Amino acid sequence: MYQRQMEKELIRAAIEYPVVTIMGPRQSGKTTLVKKVFPNKPYANLESLGTREIADSDPIGFLDSFPEGAILDEIQRCPKLLSEIQVRVDQRDKKGMFILTGSHKVALSEQISQSLAGRTSVLHLLPLSLAELNSADKDCSLDEILYLGCFPRVQKDHLNPSKAYRNYVQTYLERDLRQMIEVKNLQLFQKFLKLSAGRIGQIFNKESIANEVGVSAKTITQWLSVLEASYIVFLLPPYFENFGKRVIKSPKLYFCDVGLASYLLGIEKVSQIERDPLRGNLVENLVILELIKTRWNQGLDHRLYFFRDSSQLEIDVLFQRGNELVPIEIKSAKTFNKSFLKGLSKFKTLAQARCQNPTLIYAGSEELQVNGVQLLHFSHSSKAIQT
Repeated sequence: MYQRQMEKELIRAAIEYPVVTIMGPRQSGKTTLVKKVFPNKPYANLESLGTREIADSDPIGFLDSFPEGAILDEIQRCPKLLSEIQVRVDQRDKKGMFILTGSHKVALSEQISQSLAGRTSVLHLLPLSLAELNSADKDCSLDEILYLGCFPRVQKDHLNPSKAYRNYVQTYLERDLRQMIEVKNLQLFQKFLKLSAGRIGQIFNKESIANEVGVSAKTITQWLSVLEASYIVFLLPPYFENFGKRVIKSPKLYFCDVGLASYLLGIEKVSQIERDPLRGNLVENLVILELIKTRWNQGLDHRLYFFRDSSQLEIDVLFQRGNELVPIEIKSAKTFNKSFLKGLSKFKTLAQARCQNPTLIYAGSEELQVNGVQLLHFSHSSKAIQT
């Protein structure tokens, strides 16, 4: 069993709030985590048809079965329970009474804001971080990580990632898709999903991808919302600060797991990673995920952005820390080259005193300061944003 970095934050949240809600993609380890941290709490899985029918038809009677609270898995499947949970936690004023999990970001967020505002701590759990893999003595090369991804079952059970992610898309994503919106042509949606994988780390242009898929831009917007809500992709927003130059205002597209992205790119062997033209984009995706996981595992907003202006100055990641900006460049190369520092140097001139701790994350082993820039191995990415 993996030691999840969110454990401390989960315990702290349960001490401070009557309800703790953990959201994240299916199979990211939410159930395993909450059962480990709260081994004595009763457990009910609302994905079970029988359990869901009981809870849906008689929410009061269902919750009466758990007078001291419980772990309720996939709570978005039975939103009726949330209003009754509100009544009970207000009556009891007991901390850590209910632990909820969910894998549908938009629906669950809306339901919680209506029923449990101020009563729950909301945490987001993504698949394993590099630090969690390292703590379990998983000695994987960079290309192996890009190929396998970080879902616990794929790593723990040594699953064939091509088959595992194929099943993941078919059993989870397509089911979520049918529940959320009507899709007349599933093949076109699958084409959209694969084209999205080919745009990792690029500005997301819905008109362009709509033309390639053969649907309207409105349809692309709907499909993208499904991918975001199901924790398949995320959009990295641009930093809007006006430094005196026009900046890009559209987001960049990334996937919530690089193994899934590699599958969608048609990669079926580790050896194909090295030759893939999008390897650098996958590495960038991996590092940005590591930064997000670092923040989310602490119960914090990630506060990550990218920067690009009209003069083509681009920084892969900006971490906003108060008034300070930490610029981070990501390279897939193992060997350091001074040209890697060019963008960081220009941004430092642009941002002046606000620019702090510029960092280059790469695949090389040397970690040292070069011209005021900290070099970090990709497995130590989290050090770039430590406060």
